Amino acid sequence: MMTEKKEDKFVQWILFATGISSILIIILIIAFIFREGLPAIYSVGFFNFIFGMVWNPDNGIFGVFPMIIGTLLTTLIALLFAVPLSLCCSIFLAEIAPPNMRKILKPTIQGLAGIPSVVYGFFGLVIIVPFMRIHFGGSGFSVLSASLILTIMILPTIISISEDALRSIPYEYNEASLALGATQWQTIKNVIFPAALPGIITAIILGMGRAIGETMAVIMVAGNVVQIPGSIFEPVRTLTSNIALEMGYATGLHYSALFATGIVLLTVIIILLLIANYINYKKRVTIGGGYL
Repeated sequence: MMTEKKEDKFVQWILFATGISSILIIILIIAFIFREGLPAIYSVGFFNFIFGMVWNPDNGIFGVFPMIIGTLLTTLIALLFAVPLSLCCSIFLAEIAPPNMRKILKPTIQGLAGIPSVVYGFFGLVIIVPFMRIHFGGSGFSVLSASLILTIMILPTIISISEDALRSIPYEYNEASLALGATQWQTIKNVIFPAALPGIITAIILGMGRAIGETMAVIMVAGNVVQIPGSIFEPVRTLTSNIALEMGYATGLHYSALFATGIVLLTVIIILLLIANYINYKKRVTIGGGYL
């Protein structure tokens, strides 16, 4: 008995140490980014850096506002496309698809998550960009091209987690609804989906984080022009693309400004995650309070 207690305590300490080390690593990364990036913000000025419209390192001008808009725009459009598709697919897999079809579809969707981002970028470069150029004019490198690539990339994440959330709902919910005379669709819409909503929101949050942080595929199809696009068919540069494109040769204040761009990116992600988590929390409270 004493040996088992010692083993339990040992495992608890190992898990505790693992959790603490994860937190410390994140803190160290954030501290490093701020240490390297804050000198540029102090030199340029906070408002000039955040709301500046021009990024010209050769002349010491650093403004990231067009890239903030580009990042948010491509992410929001990608979510606009991906969320309905993902939810429909996850509902089909969890509630409607026959077992044999589910065995084929689920591994296929999960396999999409393992494809390297550069492969998605090549697909966009060869298929999507020429399609946009032929049918909508311009160079084909645009906000919409980047958003379509991000849509494909975040689909597996949202589908897999949403399906798990739907399948985690006790089957008694389904049986009770059907016993009261509801159809299968009414059961899904009014019982299963609302009960799984916190998990679905979590899936969307993770998909949003993947879209904001994607770099290589976006570089290949977005056009990388520092501007606020007048339409979704114009090129754009995101915050991640800006760091990846210029970090290899940046020095001095330019180098620090790229880390400051990382600070802005980190702040944008944290703000969006806080908003999404707050919505998720409110939904959980509502469901837990009996308003389902």
